Parts: sequence; structure tokens; C-alpha cells
Amino acid sequence: MGIESLVVLLLVGAVAGWLAGQIMKGYGFGLIGNIVVGIVGAFVAGLIFPAIGVSLGSGIIASIIHSTIGAIILLFVIGLIKRA
Repeated sequence: MGIESLVVLLLVGAVAGWLAGQIMKGYGFGLIGNIVVGIVGAFVAGLIFPAIGVSLGSGIIASIIHSTIGAIILLFVIGLIKRA
């Protein structure tokens, strides 16, 4: 993985985590928290979307949307676990 790929990964993770935080709770989680939530969200969406046959395309915008949806799912599940 080159330095450019790492920078893009961190940028997409930060934006996706921030968007998911805005949608689910109304605030972000800080820079590191946003990056972690976004990257884990991308992993979650990468597991779920192919299983149900959904493809969002390629590119940075599609990656951000993909990661954001996965992060929203992640935050929703974490919220359910915290309530139980």
C-alpha cells in the first residue's frame, strides 16, 4: 500500500465517520474516532453489500457513501447493544 492509498483511506474514513456521526447522533467522534468508525464501517459494508447484491460503483464519492452506510449500520448495532 502506497502513501497515496493510505492518505485516501484515512480521508475517506474520516469523512464517512463524521457523516455517520452527524446522521446518527448529531455530532462527530473526533478525528481519530471518525477515522476508526469510517474504516470499520467500510469493512462492515464490504461484508454486507456483496451478500445482498448491492454495488455503488467506484471512485472516491462511492467509497465515502459505501463507508458512511456501513458506519451508520455499525453505530446502529452498537446503540442496540448499549441499550440491552
